[in-house]
Amino acid sequence: MEFMDAPVVAVTIGDPAGIGPEIVVRALADDPVRRAVQAVVVGDRWVVERAMEVTGTKLEFSPAGPLRLLDLANVDHRLQWGKIQATAGAAAGQFIERAVQEALAGRADALATAPINKEALWRAGYRYLGHTEMLGALTGSADPLTMFTVRNMRIFFLTRHMSLREALGEVKRERLAAMLPRIVAELQKLGFDRPHVAVAALNPHAGEGGALGKEDLEEIAPAVEDARRQGWQVDGPVPADSVFAQALEGRYDAVLSLYHDQGHIAAKTLDFHGAVSVTLALPFIRTSVDHGTAFDIAGKGIARADSMVAAIVMADDLVRRTRTAQTA
Repeated sequence: MEFMDAPVVAVTIGDPAGIGPEIVVRALADDPVRRAVQAVVVGDRWVVERAMEVTGTKLEFSPAGPLRLLDLANVDHRLQWGKIQATAGAAAGQFIERAVQEALAGRADALATAPINKEALWRAGYRYLGHTEMLGALTGSADPLTMFTVRNMRIFFLTRHMSLREALGEVKRERLAAMLPRIVAELQKLGFDRPHVAVAALNPHAGEGGALGKEDLEEIAPAVEDARRQGWQVDGPVPADSVFAQALEGRYDAVLSLYHDQGHIAAKTLDFHGAVSVTLALPFIRTSVDHGTAFDIAGKGIARADSMVAAIVMADDLVRRTRTAQTA
């Protein structure tokens, strides 16, 4: 492969006290990743070398090669594995900030991020609920979209980090009507000419005509009709106990999940280690693992890198899809 044409993916190592550094070095040693992607690791050299040591992995970094290391040299060598530390949160935040700078400057086409710990981030003085909110603030993107991908299934989220009670209050016709055209537009950027989107139902059996709750009848169905009048292929509300299976079988290009766990449970039950979180509506593609820092096994060299591999490969694939759609 001509690496000059391959997408450049900036890979952040996440919280340096968690499994992020380990899964990053393991992923970058994986054959499909090495063959497909130019990667720039954004981290701390000492942390990366420590991760290679505990995983038995050897990577060769080169300033001009397909694998580079952007060493921020910002981690205290007294850092302890598997513990929440403000210094680790500060470093993780700085990795993200620098990776965003690389992408905005055109030196990276996409970001693939290892997990961070929110409490460590907060102890360091950051006030973001998570990666997505931080990326939105750093890029001036008002409302980034989260899309989970696993095998042939794509899941968007009407709401993300809020209580279930609060999320239920957000299932409104107006909110759905604002979200659906954004989903269609993002899928079109990825090469879906006329994407077919399903909206998951809120209540069992889509409310049974109002007998099991009126939200599906009074809020979701009218929003779907609004979308159809715009000429979009949107179905719903489709009972949530079947819509994800239908998407997996190819009936739908994407599903709009109404709250965090509705979509996360479907994706992670199907393939916990292969699911990838994608952030769209940013100036660049961002992918991430769908799990946390796993402090309990950090430093033991046993963390699986499947999701990190999938995230990097997905970043590469989505950049290529976007390029193809732009030139079509």
